[in-house]
Amino acid sequence: MAEGNHSIVTEFILTGFPGLHPEYQGLASAVLFLVYFLTLTGNATVLFLFATNRSLHKPMYYIILNLSACDILFSTTTLPKIIGKYWFQSGTISFTACFVQMYFVHYLGTVNSYILFLMALDRYLAICHPLRYPLILKNSTIHILSISAWVIAKAGALMLVIRAYPLPYCASNKIDHCYCDHIGITMLACTDRAPYGFPAFVFAMVMLLVPLAFIIFSYCSIIITVLKITNVQGRLKSLSTCSTQLIIISLYYLPRCFVYLASNVGITFSADVRIVIIMLYSLCPPMINPLIYCLRAKDMRESLWKQFNRRNVPQKAQVSAISN
Repeated sequence: MAEGNHSIVTEFILTGFPGLHPEYQGLASAVLFLVYFLTLTGNATVLFLFATNRSLHKPMYYIILNLSACDILFSTTTLPKIIGKYWFQSGTISFTACFVQMYFVHYLGTVNSYILFLMALDRYLAICHPLRYPLILKNSTIHILSISAWVIAKAGALMLVIRAYPLPYCASNKIDHCYCDHIGITMLACTDRAPYGFPAFVFAMVMLLVPLAFIIFSYCSIIITVLKITNVQGRLKSLSTCSTQLIIISLYYLPRCFVYLASNVGITFSADVRIVIIMLYSLCPPMINPLIYCLRAKDMRESLWKQFNRRNVPQKAQVSAISN
């Protein structure tokens, strides 16, 4: 069918997990809601600690602040609709709203990748060039780089939407996913998808592999630098300073690389398994990241502990006053 304004689809239907038995839909919605709640609570805690403790106003924690904001926005973009599908049997999404969701999914995914690049840059300069670190990576520099990441990421996501929106959608309106993404939508177009799929693939590869290439380079350099340290205690201290970022980066990149490699070597998954894997690597890191920050980052851990102590001291004083 020729391209043009031939769309007769006015709304899309998100199938969620196609093979999920109806009796488990309530459980699925409860699990997704719990994931969303924990994500919001954990990342909001990080934002609160940053706002109330000036000792966290350092380049590394400004990067974590950006990552927490991105995680909150991504989860809010994707989860409420699929929760509503299983909770209220409301799986439809309007034509325009689906493309808006698609834009934010790819935009925030790109921002996340750029922020992880900044994390790797922070640790690379801190360990490989410690004397130059305070001169190069000031708070003002992080602000500029962070704003640039949020602005530059708009271009690729906007390109995907602009090219996909005018396509003719006149066949099925069921998207085999929990949210609208480029592949899920353009697969439903009544036209050859190749001219639109290839640029999207290139965009995904650039967004994923360019930051990943620097991340691999930076951590190889870090390992080489650490191995040159003669003091064992110094080695462990240097490695511990980058362990938090390495865990977070691994949670983001390893599952994605696995999915891309599996698809290229001929490993196929059922629709349900594919969607579960995508949901795991999309939604688990935003939920787990705050726990990693608070357990592994010393300043963040101490700040959280102080907040608990401040709350416990008034309670103890109140109990003591009552007993007297």
